[in-house]
Amino acid sequence: MSQRDADAFETMSPAERGRALDGRRGASRRDILGLLGSAGMGLMAGGAVFGSATQALAQAPKRGGNIRVCTYTSSTSDTLDPAKQSNASDYVRCNFFYNKLVRIDETGAPAPELAESFDSQDAKTWIFKIRKGVTFHDGKALTTEDVIYSLKRHLDPAVGSKANTLAKQMTSIEASSPNEVTIVLSGANADWPTILGTAHFHIVQAGTTDFSKGIGTGPFTCKEFAPGVRTIALRNANYWRQPGPFVDSIEFFGLPDEQARLNALMSGDVQIAAVINPRSLRVIESAGGFGVLETKAGLYTDLIARLDEGPGTNPDFVLGMKYLLNRAQMRTAIFRGYAEIANDHPIPSSNRYHAADIPQRAFDPEKAKFHLNKAGVLGSTIPLVASPAADASVEMAVLLQQEAKKLGLTIDVQRVPSDGYWSNYWMKSPFCFGNVNPRPTADLLFSLFFKSDANWNESRWKNEKFDQLIVAARAERDEAKRKQMYHDAQVLVHDGAGIGIPAFISNLDCYSNKIKGLRPMPTGGLMGYTFGEYVWLDA
Repeated sequence: MSQRDADAFETMSPAERGRALDGRRGASRRDILGLLGSAGMGLMAGGAVFGSATQALAQAPKRGGNIRVCTYTSSTSDTLDPAKQSNASDYVRCNFFYNKLVRIDETGAPAPELAESFDSQDAKTWIFKIRKGVTFHDGKALTTEDVIYSLKRHLDPAVGSKANTLAKQMTSIEASSPNEVTIVLSGANADWPTILGTAHFHIVQAGTTDFSKGIGTGPFTCKEFAPGVRTIALRNANYWRQPGPFVDSIEFFGLPDEQARLNALMSGDVQIAAVINPRSLRVIESAGGFGVLETKAGLYTDLIARLDEGPGTNPDFVLGMKYLLNRAQMRTAIFRGYAEIANDHPIPSSNRYHAADIPQRAFDPEKAKFHLNKAGVLGSTIPLVASPAADASVEMAVLLQQEAKKLGLTIDVQRVPSDGYWSNYWMKSPFCFGNVNPRPTADLLFSLFFKSDANWNESRWKNEKFDQLIVAARAERDEAKRKQMYHDAQVLVHDGAGIGIPAFISNLDCYSNKIKGLRPMPTGGLMGYTFGEYVWLDA
């Protein structure tokens, strides 16, 4: 069976399958969950799929059927423009309709997609051979012109690409033969193919300015796209990569309220519900007929204090808030154990560059009080904006509010709707929350969210030494030296950035047991937002 037809059970060794299925060994549901998790991911991330073990036996995918899928966010700013994607729902939609030159596989490594191959002798000049025989939804053949146009869009200030910071590394993008594109970077970057495998670098047709039709080379064609309402994707019968996709259509829409998503799933109105709170798992398990896809990939919700505005201009306020994060309580009370305690930097323990020797910043009310008093905020009221759009931020804000009250600080939790949160509050409110989806490399996390010129530099932190480290690490081929650079970068973020990261959160997507083919991916929930191509319906 091909990779896309496999599921987590099939990746187990015979011994692991035996332990999962042999009831005489006394394996509990949690034991089976653990086994599936250990089998489901490579070095970059862990994950698990649980349900009835017998349902995980290998089956041949079936074609046909229509499914409905609800996600956690939806707004009038929904987009099919790859350059402007800003959340997981956008990533899913664009993966329905487009492909990239490179995809990121189950181990977090780059693999050819629309490029048949890629190569570089110095990590600065990269050659991508373009796959032949690929057509767009309107029948036009994929050419180097399309690739060049798609990549150059990110360099055009008028486009407003979210990937502009990364794309600016490209100093030249040219066709070096009829089916070959050569990209020259400003400096060596050994991770460049992986970068091109991330969300924004989908390939579109040359000259496209209207993205409402979603014309790409992807597994589905776009029947309907209504921002803030729904998207309907139809199976692309001429898709270049076989054997998928398998379902005939997918209706994809947002239900910001988690209980509404859960009710829709349990009533049969949808077959997949994205981002379900851990507290709901007991209800789902007791109901029967459902499974849960757990993805451990470095997802986090962070507390953001802007360093250029509001109370965050005082470093003692920022440090006091970090000491007031009760990480262990959050892990238990909010995430029900489906999280890993974090240490105010974005690199999870599953990443090979994780700096495990940085002393864990503990919950310490006395130190928090010292710094908050030094900042002169005790006895005052500080607004904190939270929203269901930033997963678990409302619950985190309430816990923070309770601890602050004990010290004489009033935190006014201002809960705002999911709709419009990312455009109206995130990075605009002086004190709020963010939610960062997994990224496969340390460089991506640092370049997108912490480099001084990053569009998504949430706390407006600027550190010249950090910027120099990140650029140098990209080009460094000595693994020991590169690891030290990323270690030092984590220390700088931990000590100086205006963000607090209390935990890396497991992403939990729930589904009907009629849905097959789901498995964890290191790039995020819903199979790294690519589930559409691989799932099938066992009706």
